[in-house]
Amino acid sequence: STPAMRQYFKLKERVPGFLLLFRLGDFYEIFYEDAERASAILGITLTSRKGARHKRALAATGDDSVLNVPMCGIPHHALDAYLERLIAAGGMGAVAHPGGPVE
Repeated sequence: STPAMRQYFKLKERVPGFLLLFRLGDFYEIFYEDAERASAILGITLTSRKGARHKRALAATGDDSVLNVPMCGIPHHALDAYLERLIAAGGMGAVAHPGGPVE
């Protein structure tokens, strides 16, 4: 996995139960189960990308669906509006700006 995704996983461990909105470029990206929840709560499009992290699972199972990483995102300038919607729906969000070390 990439350094950014390693940081994502470390941060996600620290905020269980929260949707982790992870800043990448001009968007806050949301991955895996969080993306599925965010899509339903916020009404944003759920998509997927191929994830190198799961190539071992593909080799072990032969199931190419293990390569799909569910994801969705929101533009950085719309963060406040989406956080308001998330909170109004009873959800909790954690906002991350990657780059520094995770301790």
